[in-house]
Amino acid sequence: MNYTINRTFEGVSFEDIDARTRTALAENGFGVLTEIDVKATMKKKLDVEMPPYRILGACSPKMAYQAIGFEPRVGAMLPCNVILREVEGGVEVSAVDPVASMQAIENAELTAVAGQVRDLLAKAVAAI
Repeated sequence: MNYTINRTFEGVSFEDIDARTRTALAENGFGVLTEIDVKATMKKKLDVEMPPYRILGACSPKMAYQAIGFEPRVGAMLPCNVILREVEGGVEVSAVDPVASMQAIENAELTAVAGQVRDLLAKAVAAI
C-alpha cells in the first residue's frame, strides 16, 4: 500500500508550489500548524547540503476533533504531514495517506474519519 498521495510539478519554482499547496490545503479545510525546513536544519545541524525539502504539518480541526474523540491517543499521529521536495525536473508534493498511517489502530470509527481526511488531502493535492 502506498502511504502518500503524490504529485510532481515540472517547470515551477519550489516557492510557487509551496504557496499553491498552502492555498489548496486551506481551500479544503486544512491549516498549516507546523513547518520544518529540512534543508536548513540539515545544514545547521550536520553541515550538509541537500535540495529544498519542507514538511508542512496540516490539520483539519473538525476532523482532528472527531479523531481524538474516537481515539484520544491518536494525537501522537497528528498533524497530517505534507512534504514538498525538489526532485530532478521539478517539485514533488506528497501528503500522508491517513488510512495507511492509522492501520495500526483497530477502530472502525477512526478508520472512517481517516478515509474522509484522505479524500480531502487528495482533493487538495489535485488542486495545486
